[in-house]
Amino acid sequence: MTDTVSRPRPPVLRVVSRIPATLALIAAMLLAGVIWGGLWSPFQDSDLFPQVAYGLPALEEGRFWTPITGTFFVNLPWVYILTVLGFVGMAFLEFKRGSRVALAYFGIGQLFAIFAAALLLWLGAFLPWPWAQLQAAVLDVGPSGGTMACLAAAIGLFVAPWRLRAWVVFLAFLFVALLYWGSVADVEHVLAALLVLSVDRSLRVQRSTVREQRVTAFTVMLALGATQIIVLLVPTEGPFGYSDPGEGSWVDIAIDAAIILIVANGLFRGRRWAWIVSIILASFNLLTGGLVIAAVLLLGHDGTEVVIDGDPSLTAGSTVLWFLMFVYLLRIRHAFTARRRSKLGAQSPPTVDEVKEMLHAHGGGTLSWMSTWENNEYVRTTDGIVVYQRRAGVAVALADPLGPAGTRAQSVTEFISMTEAAGLTPCFFSASEETRDAVPPIWRSIVVADDTIVDLPVQFTGKQWNSVRSSLNRAGREEMTFRLTHLKDETWGIRQQLRAISEMWVGDKGLPEMGFTLGTLTEAEDPEVRLALAISPSGDVDGFLSWLPVYGPDGAVHGWTLDLMRRREGGFGPVMEYLLGASARQFSEEGAKIMSLSGAPLAHEYPPGAGMIAELSDKLAESLEPVYGFQSLHKFKMKFNPRFETMYLLFHDEGDLIPIGAALTRAFLPDATVRQFAGAGLELVRGKG
Repeated sequence: MTDTVSRPRPPVLRVVSRIPATLALIAAMLLAGVIWGGLWSPFQDSDLFPQVAYGLPALEEGRFWTPITGTFFVNLPWVYILTVLGFVGMAFLEFKRGSRVALAYFGIGQLFAIFAAALLLWLGAFLPWPWAQLQAAVLDVGPSGGTMACLAAAIGLFVAPWRLRAWVVFLAFLFVALLYWGSVADVEHVLAALLVLSVDRSLRVQRSTVREQRVTAFTVMLALGATQIIVLLVPTEGPFGYSDPGEGSWVDIAIDAAIILIVANGLFRGRRWAWIVSIILASFNLLTGGLVIAAVLLLGHDGTEVVIDGDPSLTAGSTVLWFLMFVYLLRIRHAFTARRRSKLGAQSPPTVDEVKEMLHAHGGGTLSWMSTWENNEYVRTTDGIVVYQRRAGVAVALADPLGPAGTRAQSVTEFISMTEAAGLTPCFFSASEETRDAVPPIWRSIVVADDTIVDLPVQFTGKQWNSVRSSLNRAGREEMTFRLTHLKDETWGIRQQLRAISEMWVGDKGLPEMGFTLGTLTEAEDPEVRLALAISPSGDVDGFLSWLPVYGPDGAVHGWTLDLMRRREGGFGPVMEYLLGASARQFSEEGAKIMSLSGAPLAHEYPPGAGMIAELSDKLAESLEPVYGFQSLHKFKMKFNPRFETMYLLFHDEGDLIPIGAALTRAFLPDATVRQFAGAGLELVRGKG
C-alpha cells in the first residue's frame, strides 16, 4: 500500500476556491448577457430593457422587482469589461471576510444605492434643477452600486496608511465623476460609498501625520487638476451644469498638466513654494467664482452664460471644490515648511570629531565606525546623533542611532520627525533588531543582510575549523608572514602594492568601488583602522584586510569589523582564510570579544514560506552575483562558524520603496556613470547567457 502525498494547489486555484459568491454573480451576469444578447448589442435598445431596468420611473410605475432584475444586466457591450473589473473589490472582501459578508455588502449596497438615488432625484425634481429633472426620468441597469459598496468595504480592510490614501483617491474619483458627468450610476456610486463609510467608520477623523497631510493635499491637487483638464478635453453635464470642449491648443493643455504635476509634487515633498502657489491658485479660482456669482445676481443665469461663454453653474461647482482645498491648505499650513536643502533639526550638525567622541563614550554596533566616513551627514537628537545620507529626496540613516543605549527610541522618533518636516523620506538601512523595535508600529521592514559575527576567543579545534586550520598550517610551511598594522605605518612600497591590488580588483568589476557601507583604502588611512597583511617570503603582499574598531559602552574596543578584502592574482591560494584566521587569533590574544565579518547584502537565508520579498531578494542576488559575488562571499564566511544578527531596511510603507531604491543606488555608487551602469547590465546579461 503506497502513501499518497497531497500536492498543494496552485495559488490561483486557492484564490478561486475562496470567492465562489463573486464568481457566481459574474457568471449570472454574463449568462444574462448571452441569453438576451447584451454581450454583443446594446441592451438599452431592447424591448426587455424597460421591464427589467431600475430607477425612479420604474418604482413610480410599480415595477418593484427591477432592483433585482436590473442588477444582472449591462446596458452596453463594452461596459461589461468595466463591470467585471468592478467585482475586484467584492472578490477581495470575500477572500478576507467570507462569502456571507461579501454578499451582504453587495446586496444591501445595491438596494440602498438604487432606492436612495431614486429618493434623492425625486426630491430634486421638485426644484428648478434641470439636471435632477433629467436624471429622475432615466432608467439604469447594472450591479455597480453593490460593487462600489464592496470596494468601499474592502478599502476599510487596508492597513494604515493605505486605508486613508485609498479612501481619498476613491472618494475623489467618485465625486469628480458625479460633479462632471452626473449620471444616475454616478449618484448610486457615491451613495453606496457613503453608506459603507458611515457604517464601517473606516475613515476615522483623527490627527493625521505631516506626511499624510501632504499626501492628501497631493491627491486633491491632482483631482482638481484633472477636473480642469477634463473640462478642456471632453463635454460634461453634471449637477452644476455643462461644458463644451473649446478649441484650445493641446500645447496649453500640456502646459496646464505640467504645472499641476509640478505643484502637486511640491506639495508631496512639503515644499513651501508649492503651498504658496496652491494658495494663489485657490484664491484665483475663488475670486473667479465670486465674480461669476455676482454676475448671475446682476445679469441672471442666461446673461452670465453669454458673457463667460460657458455655464456659470459649472464655475460655481468648481469654486466649491477650490474653497474646500483652500480651507484644508490653511489648516495644514505647518506641514509645508521644507525647502530644497532644509537643515535637519534646530541645532548645528555635529562634526566627525564629535561623532568619534560619541563612539568612544557610548560605543556602537558593528557598522558604527562607518559613520565617520565621507559623504555622511549628521543630525543631533536630544541625547544622540543619527548618521545619514541625503539622496534622491530620501534621508537614508546608516545602521543605528549613536548615543546611550536607552535613548535609541527617542533618537529614532526625532529623526523621523525632522526628516519629514524637511520634506525628506526617512529610512534606516542595516538597522538592528533594537532599532526595528524603536520605529513606529506602522513602519515596515525588509531583511537586507545577516551580520556574520565570530565570538572570540577561538581555538580552531574540531572538525568545523578544518579549512581554517589547514590554511594556517600551509602558510607556516610556505613561510608566509602575517602582520596587523596601520596603513600610515607601512612603507611607500607596501602602500603602492595595496593600491595596485585594489585598482586591479576594481577594474574587473566594470563599476567603481561601492561606498556607504563598503570602504576603500581612503577609509583605511584612519589611524584607528587596522590592516592585516599577508606577505610572501619574497616581500610581496599577497592579500590584505582592513578592520574597523567596534567600541563598547565602557569606551574600550571590544571587537573589530571586516571592511576591505583584497588579494593579489597568483599569490598564496588560501590567503583570505589565512588572514581571517590569523586576525581572529591575534584579536583573541588582545582580549577582543567579537569579530564581525560584516553582512553580505542579498544573502539572507529566508525561512520557508517567506513570500515575495524572499523571491525578489534571491533573484536580485542571482543577477548581481557575476558583478559583486555576494552569495559567494556569504558562503565563504560560513567557514568561520559565525552566528547571525539580522540587518533590516526600515521604512514607512511600500510606496517609499522606489525612491529608497534610487537613494541606495546612489549611496552605494555615488560616482557611477550611466555608461558604467549600462556596461554592468550588459555583463549581467552575458553572465546569464
